[in-house]
Amino acid sequence: MKIIEVVADESYLDSMKNIAEQNEALDFWTVSGEDEARRVVRILVKPEQRQAILDALQGMLAGSSSARVVVIPVEVTLPREEEKEEETETKSTTETTREELYNSIEKNARLNRTYLLLVLLSTVVVAIGLLEDNVAVVIGAMVIAPLLGPNLAMALGTALGDTDLMWKAFKTGAAGMGLALILSILIGIFWPLNVESRELLMRTHVGLDSAALALASGAAAVLSLTSGAPSVLVGVMVAVALLPPAATMGLMLGAGQTELAYGAAFLLAVNVVAVNLAAKLGFLIQGIKPRTWLEKEKAHQSMVSYTIIWVITLAVLLLVIYFHPEFINNS
Repeated sequence: MKIIEVVADESYLDSMKNIAEQNEALDFWTVSGEDEARRVVRILVKPEQRQAILDALQGMLAGSSSARVVVIPVEVTLPREEEKEEETETKSTTETTREELYNSIEKNARLNRTYLLLVLLSTVVVAIGLLEDNVAVVIGAMVIAPLLGPNLAMALGTALGDTDLMWKAFKTGAAGMGLALILSILIGIFWPLNVESRELLMRTHVGLDSAALALASGAAAVLSLTSGAPSVLVGVMVAVALLPPAATMGLMLGAGQTELAYGAAFLLAVNVVAVNLAAKLGFLIQGIKPRTWLEKEKAHQSMVSYTIIWVITLAVLLLVIYFHPEFINNS
C-alpha cells in the first residue's frame, strides 16, 4: 500500500474525495497546512488502485499550476486489511504505476560517469573470466554490469510513445556496448588468447537456446518491475545475454580471429533483438500505456512499428541459425 498525497486549492477538495470513493480507496483524510487557500489531502490506496487514482487526479489538476501530487510508500498500516477471496482473482498483476516505472527505469538509463565506469569494470572482469575459463569470474562481472537499464528504457519509451526516453536509452546502450567492445579489443590485442577456454568458445556459437534465454530475460525484467519484485537477479540474466558476447567479439577481433568474432557478433545481435522484443511485449501485455487518448494513439503506433521491426529482424536471424548453422558455428 501507498499514500497519495495531494496539495491543491481547496476548490478541488470535493472532487478529490469523489475520486477516492469511486476507486474504493482504503482511506481519505485532509491535513491542515500553513496556506489556508491550499489543502493537503492523503489517500491510502492498494497497489491495483494507484494508477486509476493517479490518472484521475492528473486529469482533474491539469489546469492547476500550484497543485502537487506525491506518492509515499507505506511499510505497514493497522488494522490490517483483509482481502476478499473473490476480489483477488480479478486484480491486476501490475502493482507499479506508470510514473513509478518511468522514474525507476529512466534514472538507470542515464549516460553518466557511474554507468561508464561500471561498464568498464564489468568488461575487464568478464574478459579475464573468459580468457581464464573461470565461470565464477564471468558471473561476477554480470552482477556489476549495468546493461538492464537502457534496454528496459528503450522498451518503456516505445510503450509510452516517449521518443526522448527512447533516444536517451539508445545513446546510453550504444555507448555502453561500444565501450565494452573497444576495451575488449584492446585486451585481445595485448592479452594472449586462450583458444581452449570453454567459456570463450561458448560465446562464438549461436543456437535457438540463445534466443530463448534472451527472450526469457527481457520478459522476466518487465515482470519483476511491474510486479514490484527486485530486479537485481534479472539484471544479471540480461547481462549474461549481452556482455559476454560483446566481450568475446572484441577479444576475437583483437586477436585476429575474425571467423570466431562473426559468431560472437551474431550471438550478440540475436540477444539484443530478443531482449528488446520480449521487454516491449511484456509492457504491452502488462497494460503499460500513456494516460491521455492522444498519447495512447501515438504510443500504439510506436509499439506496432517497432514490434514488427524487431519480430522481422529476429525471424531473419533465427532462420539463418536454423537453415545455415555452418555460417555461425565456424570453429
